[in-house]
Amino acid sequence: MKENTAIGIKDLHKQFGDQKVLDGINLDIERGKITVIIGKSGGGKSVLLKHLIGLVKPDKGEIWVDGLDIVKLNEKELNETRKKFGMLFQEAALFDSMNVYDNVAFPLREHTKLSEKAIERAVEEKLKRVGLLAFGEKMSSELSGGMRKRVGLARALIMDPDIVLFDEPTSALDPVISVTIEDLIRETQTHFQKTYVVISHDILGMFRIADKVAMLSNGRIVAEGSPNEVRRSNNEMVQEFMRAVKMPALSGGNYA
Repeated sequence: MKENTAIGIKDLHKQFGDQKVLDGINLDIERGKITVIIGKSGGGKSVLLKHLIGLVKPDKGEIWVDGLDIVKLNEKELNETRKKFGMLFQEAALFDSMNVYDNVAFPLREHTKLSEKAIERAVEEKLKRVGLLAFGEKMSSELSGGMRKRVGLARALIMDPDIVLFDEPTSALDPVISVTIEDLIRETQTHFQKTYVVISHDILGMFRIADKVAMLSNGRIVAEGSPNEVRRSNNEMVQEFMRAVKMPALSGGNYA
């Protein structure tokens, strides 16, 4: 595994019944960068993401995180490795019975022995970073979709993880709010210098913030590189996808 690789995925296979979802995935996710995995809905992106934190076991293959192949770990060892990860779920997965402050504080109260004063400082720092410092007393059930995503991001960052995973972070949001969330992903990554892995079918937005893009199609990575490199790919699946999302064409017929 390369020195700057945070997660190394080697020949990953997964099949559910007769459906082959992952068919030999090879991908290096670079430390301290934003890697976006794109592809059609239902194309295996979420399944791949679940493999990265050991929620799903592959039929074959390796997933290396900090020198450990997590596929070989037992549940206790996996739980230890999961402490390196934060995650922003598609629906934010907030506790509606808690206010914003308590939602963000929850992981610290559950998994650390920090004092309430230390927890307060950490929560306020993260809420300030996502622009919600004044909303700590609001119940999560009162929040808009975009605000829920921002609270979810603050909670994903609260344990100071090395790696943050994003499952369709702009799904069900209007275009203006989507841009706000995309900018926040970029801003927080730049500030905290963490490794971000984002799965999305929102190509236009994700190409704007990604350091690296990998396209998943028919269970395989068919193109990877910088956004511009992927746009220039001659892979038929990539070109079809770019046309479908109306990505402006470059001269020569490739899309950018």
